[in-house]
Amino acid sequence: MENAYVLQLTEKKFTDIYLCYCGYADCEAGHCFGPSVRSNYLIHYILKGKGSYQIGKKEYRLEKGYGFLIEPRIQTFYKADEHDPWSYIWIGFDGNNAGKYLDDMGLNHQQPIFRCAYGPELKRIVLDMLKNNISATTHRFLLQGLLYEFFSILTRDIRVNPPVLHNGENPYILQALEFIQNNYSFPIHVTDIANYVCINRSYLYTLFKTNLGVSPQDYLANYRISQATELLTTTDLSIESIALSCGYTDPLIFSKVFKSKKGKAPSRYRKEVLNLHKTKLQNNMNTLERL
Repeated sequence: MENAYVLQLTEKKFTDIYLCYCGYADCEAGHCFGPSVRSNYLIHYILKGKGSYQIGKKEYRLEKGYGFLIEPRIQTFYKADEHDPWSYIWIGFDGNNAGKYLDDMGLNHQQPIFRCAYGPELKRIVLDMLKNNISATTHRFLLQGLLYEFFSILTRDIRVNPPVLHNGENPYILQALEFIQNNYSFPIHVTDIANYVCINRSYLYTLFKTNLGVSPQDYLANYRISQATELLTTTDLSIESIALSCGYTDPLIFSKVFKSKKGKAPSRYRKEVLNLHKTKLQNNMNTLERL
């Protein structure tokens, strides 16, 4: 579990780059998130403690002063250390030039890790964001200004040399994962993945079990359901539309798979998560007033 304070925005006033949500969390030992797929960019910055961040087979061991980038439609997993769990802040953002601004700082899918010495200033900005949870034009401009200030501080002292990285990727696996990430919204099957990387299904199965611990079919289903959970909680799309967006032509099959993975039907999952978010948001805002 984590003790988290979260601000989530739905109205998009700007197009160049804009804030989607932000937060601050103190994590318990071993608390993890994922594997999941996000619909926008996120930057996490570690204020204290340790943890790990994983993209595919790449695993980074991180501690205070490090940050990591999560890109849209890329499956990631991160976990707090068992003995010294981390606390972190995060911002979620998107926009027409969001990727370009990140590239200007040297952050992308090839280099998602960075260091920055201005943790207290970054924390102060995120806390200011959290305290401006009002849907008014003045506050929208203020949040936009804070977002730019966050990036300004990052670029002051950002260092993108990675900490310990555990390599060993298989080229077939990397190609298969890329194919899934780019085509999961279509009704693709394991045969399509195997044909894309030019190997037979049996060998593809062996590679996935050896390198990822799951079958290609399970990985594809997990990826689709991870994306579906994002759409359920961040959009007003119907269950049928979400099913189609995640590669399921039959909403009933989608609901069956979703329930097998998450333990409840998509409609029930959406309702429970949104109700929980509203309750936590109110409690968090009350707490923030005393910070």
